[in-house]
Amino acid sequence: MTLETKDIVKKVAGVTHIKPTSLVLEPGHFNVLLGETGSGKTSLIKMMAGLDPIASGTVLMNGQDVTKLTTQKRKISLVHQFFVNYPHMTVYDNIASPLRVAGMNKTEIADRVEEAATILQLKPMLQRRPHELSGGQQQRTALARAIAKDSTAVFLDEPLANLDYKLREELRDQLPELFAGRGAVVVYATSEPEEALLLGGYTGLMHDGQVTQFGKTADIYRNPSNLKSAQVFSDPPINTAQITKEGSLARLDADTSWPLQGVAADMADGTYTVAIRPIHVLPYQDERHSVPLNGTVQITELSGSDSSAHFNMRSNSWVSLASGVHDFQIGEEHLFFMDPSHCFYFVPDGTLVA
Repeated sequence: MTLETKDIVKKVAGVTHIKPTSLVLEPGHFNVLLGETGSGKTSLIKMMAGLDPIASGTVLMNGQDVTKLTTQKRKISLVHQFFVNYPHMTVYDNIASPLRVAGMNKTEIADRVEEAATILQLKPMLQRRPHELSGGQQQRTALARAIAKDSTAVFLDEPLANLDYKLREELRDQLPELFAGRGAVVVYATSEPEEALLLGGYTGLMHDGQVTQFGKTADIYRNPSNLKSAQVFSDPPINTAQITKEGSLARLDADTSWPLQGVAADMADGTYTVAIRPIHVLPYQDERHSVPLNGTVQITELSGSDSSAHFNMRSNSWVSLASGVHDFQIGEEHLFFMDPSHCFYFVPDGTLVA
């Protein structure tokens, strides 16, 4: 089973919401759509699922044109971030509902419901109704319905967004196993870069109704093809600044420069944008983090075992993210240290120097 889009476009009142998008999505791994709220992830999923009209372009499933087929005829499942279950039905009936609509016999329905309920640890709750379940159990019910249906494509639109942290971690770890070996194309939308990395597979980075880059998740994290992709795939936001290349040096300001290596050393002299993720800017110096950055601390945060500091250095506002607890004082001058080997360099149009 493959799911392919060929230059699909969405328009609302003549305004383009999804620009021409061509993707080939395959089973055997997660296909993640990563982008901030409003980037077009949900719209793209609805177009592939047959829920939103397509202004132009084609959707193919296993090479068959399904662009004009209804959602029901596409044999797909969709799980939203909200707990979409039938409140008057038991958990059993919620899971079984699409199978009954498909005309499946009672014995096969019972077998499929039991299998899905076992996988998602719902067997003790089969006779309960949704209002008797926790949020995690309600979302498990929605996932069980998708698994029992044995769809050719499963769309998961930020399915863990409304769960608490512990439940999110638990379900996120289980999701790849839930759909492993089922032969379905799985499309998962998220606004969190960390979630994309944890799920692995392939990722499409989305911004302003457009897929800016698509490929193996680990590869595009390490090698964003353009500045917008680098910005989408970074949380906290990637640090950027304008630099001047002078001979073999990159110069940030009168006091800060570092030697360039590899392809960056071959750039023509001129102005570029440097980008570096906050995890490569630390509040202390070591062998790799050797370029000093003098900044004024603006905001500090402690999250779990990590400390972050937002700091200003002249016209640039950057973020440092370091393991452990670090003592920062708002308004103080503080030295931070950058690892130049993790810098990305972009030409004025935003293309990566590679």
